[in-house]
Amino acid sequence: MDDYRKYLNPQVVAKLSNIELVAKLVVEGFITGLHRSPFHGFSVEFAEHRQYRPGDEIKYLDWKVLARTEKYFVKQFEEETNTRIMIILDSSASMNYASGKNITKFEYGAYLAASLAMLMIQQRDAAGLALYDTEIRKFLRPNSRPSYIREILKTLELAKPQNQTGTANSLNLIAERIKKRSLVVVISDFFDDADLVIKALSHFRHNQNEVIVFQVLDERELDFKFGRSANFVDMETNEKILTHPFQIQKIYQDSMNSFLTRLKTESHFHNIDYNLITTNQPFDKALVSYLNKRRKI
Repeated sequence: MDDYRKYLNPQVVAKLSNIELVAKLVVEGFITGLHRSPFHGFSVEFAEHRQYRPGDEIKYLDWKVLARTEKYFVKQFEEETNTRIMIILDSSASMNYASGKNITKFEYGAYLAASLAMLMIQQRDAAGLALYDTEIRKFLRPNSRPSYIREILKTLELAKPQNQTGTANSLNLIAERIKKRSLVVVISDFFDDADLVIKALSHFRHNQNEVIVFQVLDERELDFKFGRSANFVDMETNEKILTHPFQIQKIYQDSMNSFLTRLKTESHFHNIDYNLITTNQPFDKALVSYLNKRRKI
């Protein structure tokens, strides 16, 4: 594995000493990977450049970028590039689940949030952070100050998943706090009433925000491969049930697929970017999805 690739691996970065180091190496690995991939348009200069549009003045073309990528980019000024971005992370107890050697959904979400925030602030965008379970636990308004990343990272490092899920209600409350048009990034397993979650996500769209969703799940939550007998414990209520997973696997998978399809379909209907990610997948999938959305706006 190339050195830059290993830092996009969740199991590798989970062994590092602190979340700031994780975010730094993930972002550096991601940028290095972009240079070695087909995504040449996503150079580290993406904040200072955008693709040429008919009507743009030729004098602003960047000839060096053209020579390197054979694509037309114009130089942007700082007021063009600055965007307000709010990262929202589910910190309820269900996010503390992990199977086998996987990291927990919360750890994955926190590393992703940290990496996104660092990438955003490095590119002079204003990044903010909200944590919730049954209610809003932390709310840091977007700021583009380079030193602000430390406050975001400290908040993520100290956060602990706890309490029951209140995704729909919390997202509605957060939507009311976002007063200026922003790009809203939501990271959650979305284990809540699907209809209420979709309604809450559309609340952001009603306020003219752009929205990108990362539904983070463990692979076992998708395939339900738990063997012949298992004792299940609800991570939010401690309710226990002993069952034979192989007997209900098909019913479970059908229900889960129906739930995921509804979230995906309704998200697209409301012009919300939906991404399903498992905790064993490299972080670059999510980061490329974010850059795609960032470029569109």
